[in-house]
Amino acid sequence: MPRFLPSLVATLTWGAMFPIAAATLHHIDPYHLTAIRYGLAVPVFLGLLAAVEGLGALKPSGRALELFALGSIGFAGFNLLGYVGIERTQPQEASLVAALMPLLTVLATWALTRRAPGRATLIAIAVAFAGVALVITRGDPARAIHGGGLGGDGLILLGALGWVAYTLGARRFPEFSPLRYTALSATGGILTILAITAGLTVSGAEPLPTAHALEHAWLQLVYVVAFAAVLAVLAWNEGVRRLGASNASLFFNLVPVVAFAIAVAQGYQPGAVEVAGGLLTVAALVGANLAGRQAIRRPSSPAWAATRLAKLAKSRA
Repeated sequence: MPRFLPSLVATLTWGAMFPIAAATLHHIDPYHLTAIRYGLAVPVFLGLLAAVEGLGALKPSGRALELFALGSIGFAGFNLLGYVGIERTQPQEASLVAALMPLLTVLATWALTRRAPGRATLIAIAVAFAGVALVITRGDPARAIHGGGLGGDGLILLGALGWVAYTLGARRFPEFSPLRYTALSATGGILTILAITAGLTVSGAEPLPTAHALEHAWLQLVYVVAFAAVLAVLAWNEGVRRLGASNASLFFNLVPVVAFAIAVAQGYQPGAVEVAGGLLTVAALVGANLAGRQAIRRPSSPAWAATRLAKLAKSRA
């Protein structure tokens, strides 16, 4: 099996999730959809963790509260805000906003460490946000206010920031495997998701989905649970293990490409400005990733110059 296949499977699966989730939301509200998705996925994660690492790995090692908080910010925050956002915007726009997460991670890391990214990365970030703005506004700034989709895109961006915080939180658990961190934090997340959903259900704000709605959406539910929530996460972790985080993250740029391709196949006709904005964003995402990889190989210009001079002196000795 090719080394890149797990990363490719994960990103193709996530790209298709946006239009499929948008279709599912015609039958099931965002809160019950999220509760069903992770109510079924979390036991699978816990079962896999017990099978792979033993029952002892199910213990939070005295860090249950921290895992609960991070899981709530990541799984509950990103998914609830994301699905509510998708209801209010186009799924391809949502995928493009979500694809900004690697760049948001760069900005968050800069804020936490006070270490600025390289100039090329900063330029790529600016270009990516400009491309997203073109897609959302179609070149007309007034559409951001009156077009109706900006609120949904804003919710997705807020959810993406929550996922960035969750991802950075993994650094606090170096002794945990990716599977263990995912399973235990997702357990905290599903508790928050169920609590919010139950509160909305009891209050009457979001009634339980009817049997008729579940029957109409059962195939989409299978996809968002079995493929987008379980298979994609496991494939992504395997891809990172095989290729490394930098190489694997390149594949994440396919997520909006897949979402746009499905939208076009369903009859959507993007305008020239929207296509240009999408291409600009994807190109900037790739450029930022490549710039980040270059920075890893060449951490600072003085150190790189010293290394190059030492190699040159040695070759001439």
